[in-house]
Amino acid sequence: MNKKIIIIPIVLIIIAMGLLVNQDDNKDSNVVFHATLADPNLYKNGIYYNTFTVDKGNYLFRFVPNGDSPQDLTILLKGEDYNFSENFKLKGILHQTGISEYYTWDYNGQKAISFPVQQTVTIEINPNGNELGPVSVDIIEN
Repeated sequence: MNKKIIIIPIVLIIIAMGLLVNQDDNKDSNVVFHATLADPNLYKNGIYYNTFTVDKGNYLFRFVPNGDSPQDLTILLKGEDYNFSENFKLKGILHQTGISEYYTWDYNGQKAISFPVQQTVTIEINPNGNELGPVSVDIIEN
């Protein structure tokens, strides 16, 4: 009897984890740009450059930073019919539970962007001297 009580929750946990993984995969299908910046060799003269094609529409920046990420992250987007510039600031958010304290991290700044037409866009990401601080940057359809 005890084995059945233990097996049922384990099976339910495995099913729930599988559903969560599938949801995450669906979210990533909306990614039009992704870069994980954790190596100084990715930068040329202190700036990361790349190009990608984007359709007309609304998009959001999504970041995966941590406490060692660049304090300031300047992003420029340049296209035939588009110019965008933002200096994102890293902010630690303290979370206090009854038994612990921990931080989560995010960048403050204008995260919503709109492209008026489909075009090829050049992205420049400047970590303002902190090329060793890891951060992932995504642009996702909104």
